[in-house]
Amino acid sequence: MNKSDVIDALVRKHNLTNDQAMQIIDLVFDGFTKELKNDGRIEIRGFGSFTVREYGTYKGRNPRTGNIVEVKPKRLPVFKVGKELKEMVDG
Repeated sequence: MNKSDVIDALVRKHNLTNDQAMQIIDLVFDGFTKELKNDGRIEIRGFGSFTVREYGTYKGRNPRTGNIVEVKPKRLPVFKVGKELKEMVDG
């Protein structure tokens, strides 16, 4: 399922126009993005949570050349699956 599929589902289920559904989805995704950018946490009960993990500088290896390179510090979003979703998928 991708963003267009979610928009189509909103249009069908709630009798919205395509533009209205797109605005709702964009509002949600923009809110998630801003929250993570500001070191926030997003928790959707029964589904999972998103946080930002910070990684320090480390030495890595260029897979093409084999040269050792220094990787700069970075911040990446991380998803942790919720217990209910995990159990539902596992059967």
